[in-house]
Amino acid sequence: MGSFSIWHWLVVLVIVVIVFGTKKLRNIGGDVGGAVKEFKDGMKDKDEAGSSSLKVGGKNAEDETKDKTQTKL
Repeated sequence: MGSFSIWHWLVVLVIVVIVFGTKKLRNIGGDVGGAVKEFKDGMKDKDEAGSSSLKVGGKNAEDETKDKTQTKL
């Protein structure tokens, strides 16, 4: 009673296609796929930036911070 058979899922699929139409479902699928791709690219860029030091004007960001603290002392 708790599990759905293939016929239940086919009826749900037919109702969804009737309500939204195939063109709108295709657009939604493309939008979701594009969002997932951008998310993966963003995570890859973040990992690459995290593994290498951030450059600021030819210096590492850490060197820039050390220079500022030394001039204040």
